[in-house]
Amino acid sequence: MSNYLLIFIIISYLSILFYIAFLAEKKSKSIWVNNPYVYTLSLAVYCSAWTYYGSVGVAANSGISFLAIYLGPVIASPLWILVLRKIIKISKQQKISSIADFISLRYGNHRFLGALVTIVCFLGIVPYIALQLKAVSETFEIMTDDTSYVSTNIFDDSTFYIAGLLAIFATFFGTQKTDASEKHRGIVTSVAFESILKLVFFLIIGVYVTYILFDGSQDIYSKISTTEDFKNLTTISGFESGLNWMFMIMLSFIAIFLLPRQFQVSVLENNREKHLKKAIWLFPLYLLLFNVFVIYIAWAGKLTFGNTVNAEYYTLLLPLQNGNVFLALLVFLGGFSAVISMVVVSTLALSTMISNNLIIPYGFLEKFIKNHPQKNAKYILRIRRVSIFLIIIFAYLFYVNFSIELSLFSIGLISFVIIAQLAPSFFIGLYWNRGSSKAAIIGIIVGFLITAYTLILPFTIEAFTGSSNFTENGIFNLSFTKPYALFGIDFLSPPAHAFFWSLSLNILVYLVVSLIFKGNYRERNYAEMYVDSMSYSTLQDGALVWKGEAYVADIKNILIKFLGEERAQRALNIFFTKYKLPQDTQLADARLINFSEKLLTGSIGSSSAKILIDNVVKEEEISLVEVLKILEESKENIANNKLLKEKSHELLTLSNQLKTANQNLIVKDLQKDEFLDTVAHELKTPITGIRAATELILDDEEMDAEIKTQFLKNILQDSDRLSRLIHNILDFEKLSAGRNHLDLGKNSINLTIEKAVVGIQQIANRKEIKISIPVTETVNFYYDEDRILQVLTNLLSNAIKFIPKKTGLIKVSVKKHKKYCYVYVEDNGIGIPKSDMDFIFDKFYQSSNQNTIKPEGSGLGLAISKQIVEMHQGTIWIEKSNKMGTIFGFKLPFN
Repeated sequence: MSNYLLIFIIISYLSILFYIAFLAEKKSKSIWVNNPYVYTLSLAVYCSAWTYYGSVGVAANSGISFLAIYLGPVIASPLWILVLRKIIKISKQQKISSIADFISLRYGNHRFLGALVTIVCFLGIVPYIALQLKAVSETFEIMTDDTSYVSTNIFDDSTFYIAGLLAIFATFFGTQKTDASEKHRGIVTSVAFESILKLVFFLIIGVYVTYILFDGSQDIYSKISTTEDFKNLTTISGFESGLNWMFMIMLSFIAIFLLPRQFQVSVLENNREKHLKKAIWLFPLYLLLFNVFVIYIAWAGKLTFGNTVNAEYYTLLLPLQNGNVFLALLVFLGGFSAVISMVVVSTLALSTMISNNLIIPYGFLEKFIKNHPQKNAKYILRIRRVSIFLIIIFAYLFYVNFSIELSLFSIGLISFVIIAQLAPSFFIGLYWNRGSSKAAIIGIIVGFLITAYTLILPFTIEAFTGSSNFTENGIFNLSFTKPYALFGIDFLSPPAHAFFWSLSLNILVYLVVSLIFKGNYRERNYAEMYVDSMSYSTLQDGALVWKGEAYVADIKNILIKFLGEERAQRALNIFFTKYKLPQDTQLADARLINFSEKLLTGSIGSSSAKILIDNVVKEEEISLVEVLKILEESKENIANNKLLKEKSHELLTLSNQLKTANQNLIVKDLQKDEFLDTVAHELKTPITGIRAATELILDDEEMDAEIKTQFLKNILQDSDRLSRLIHNILDFEKLSAGRNHLDLGKNSINLTIEKAVVGIQQIANRKEIKISIPVTETVNFYYDEDRILQVLTNLLSNAIKFIPKKTGLIKVSVKKHKKYCYVYVEDNGIGIPKSDMDFIFDKFYQSSNQNTIKPEGSGLGLAISKQIVEMHQGTIWIEKSNKMGTIFGFKLPFN
């Protein structure tokens, strides 16, 4: 493929990424941008060129050991709900903008510690970016068939131009906002898009190699199993290999939390903690899919090429050898996607740390104090852009001098071991409040020096001198000083060996120094806030125990320098409103000091924010005894306030319950009066009809026989109505008093429903209402048929009252589920008002919203039905009610 064509494709691809990022920023509040899937896919920035190419190389040469780097994150992911959620909560509250800010804040905004963490991250990530340059350079050469040419001039080196292109892209992609704690929705969305592409393209090449070049995984396995070193490729040989696996898993476990790019996407770019629930299973699934075909591609490449080519690029070489340039181009773009996402996010994180923890606090702070807000914002962005170029320049120099001799896998592990030196101060500091800044600093330095001696120094000496004397003999030929076999431990791989010694001594120093030297009052305050996550929301407002004098006007002037007049004033107004302070307050307290530092942290980092605020306040030193006393009083006040709030809440709840009960009693009393009036009226109406008809018959002896018959029918109907009313009242009284018993027998609920429908059919026919019973499985069980017939009749009668004539429809259905029989009566009537839903089964209750003409009834039908169903150990309820109709349901157990 032509160089120019491939460069054109790369630039076109970068343009697409720019467009996606632009759209995402423009629609930053859209659900397409803010959802757990985008968040989880952004975490896949972990899968860099090392994953895309290096894993295949390791699988080809060392077998299944490549899996260790992915098992660590898989083991870590369930802990995100506990650990990562805590980290996210603290970071949001304190406007953390980097992992350096997070660690330095834990130890009292310690400036030197923030700078040290930044330097460690820089030294750890530069080789990692060099790894990406190496991968892009070598794959570019493979795609353009330019592997034979070795450049001696920097301007003839394609890697130099690729590095420049990445620097430009990363600069304009990641430095659009002054406040680094703000979300970068464009970057996150484009990284998520790239994560999809690199996975899909890798799966495509996996399927191509496994099922097109070979006859499936079984075919590859049967062929590779005949090779000499097959056993080594598929097993962990012995205790020593097991230890190497364990240390590699531990290393990757730490990396998924502490790599600056992972901290950026998992913590700083998280806008909803609940997204973690999706990420804890979706991210491991992503890693699983990414590794499904790794071993088969590696074996296929080994069978095809043997040891004649670099195994890391089998994914490109296999399709190219078979003339499939398009598929090779997809693989190249997948690998390029992995590189772009890693470089952009890493340089964004590193440039923020360099500006906020090195350049601004150690050189430019005084200049910023004298400038206007607009100029300061420009300076900050300029510093970050220059930082990105410097990072990539150093990565290029590392690539030129070292990485040509090293594999992608080796470079990645060097970075992991360096970054792991932050682990003790980070993880132990989250859960142990005794840890001090002095311990963190000494621990990191000791750990890094051990790493430098056991891992960095050996390959550096070999790269520049070509001699392996130091590696083989150590210092002064003392065997216990061998960098790869320190104190006689010679059975670990160099990265595992360096990780073991550096982290062991790092942790030991951290614990011992913390116990010997206590942190100052500021450290103890922030330690309390970090450790006590349960009380975090209360502690964070008073996290700064402070004693001294400060003026609001002075603090406001500092805020204006970096936030501008409008933002600064708005922030102070919010602060005074939140704490119910007068807007003209002149003296600042600890809360305002803490609030102001947090406002500045996003733009210039926690260390610089502390320096600026310290310049305008007159702080007095506080002894440890005073600190403990203040903390104790604070805790006591918090406990008392919490108790008072709980008691107040309990009293309010009881008051509301009493109020509700009183209202219910009033309603019940009114309903009871209305019920008695209704009963009296209902009794009086048929009696009056009977009396009137009887008198007419007696007075008129010559009355026509047909008329007399009609009067007698009226007397009979009124008598039946009176009988039913009296029966209902007596029946309800018996059920309520529990004096009735059930006559249980094995019956068919289907037949009982048919009997109920037959009994009510004549009334339905008068209103031209249709009643349907869908054909279902016959359900037989023990129940009192007469009583259940009564329930069904009540429900059907109730439905008939409230559905329209001619168009009315009623459906009665049955279904079995587990240990219950469910019966539903559905109609298309006017529905039941929401205000009546909670009372519809109460005795004496009739809906207050039954149109102008109140339907006939005493209000006892549903109450009686509820009593009968509950006597059967069942339940009755309203399934649904709206303007489209109502569904009543009840269930009876299979006894």
